[in-house]
Amino acid sequence: MNQEYFMHLALLEAKKGDAPYGAAIVHNNEVVAVGHNTVIQDSDPSAHAEINVIRSLTAKLKNPSLEGYSIYTTGEPCPMCATACIWTGISEIIYGASIQDLISINQSQIDISCEEVIAKSFRNIKVTKGVLKAECLQLFK
Repeated sequence: MNQEYFMHLALLEAKKGDAPYGAAIVHNNEVVAVGHNTVIQDSDPSAHAEINVIRSLTAKLKNPSLEGYSIYTTGEPCPMCATACIWTGISEIIYGASIQDLISINQSQIDISCEEVIAKSFRNIKVTKGVLKAECLQLFK
């Protein structure tokens, strides 16, 4: 399995949401959870794809720690989602479209990168950018 494979799963998940954001969490090269945006469906402004997938997996594991796990997201995690990754201890964030990419196509975003949030935290999370970026951006067209 490679990063493109896991991002494809996040892309498929994004198509199910009420905004084109999808996420997949991977552990030991296996997908263990997927999620998508349900902000409108749930009337919950925190129901971003990353939050939804983290909530479902930590509930299933009955453990708030996701150390050793990676999260793949179609869009760079916003400050809320990046902070959720920090609190869980996720080891790596892999995303397609950056916050700047999304702003450039008129998507509403908070202009703070996930790396800026991580840099001001107590964790060192690896960030990999631009995996299937064009395909992720295509979701917004």
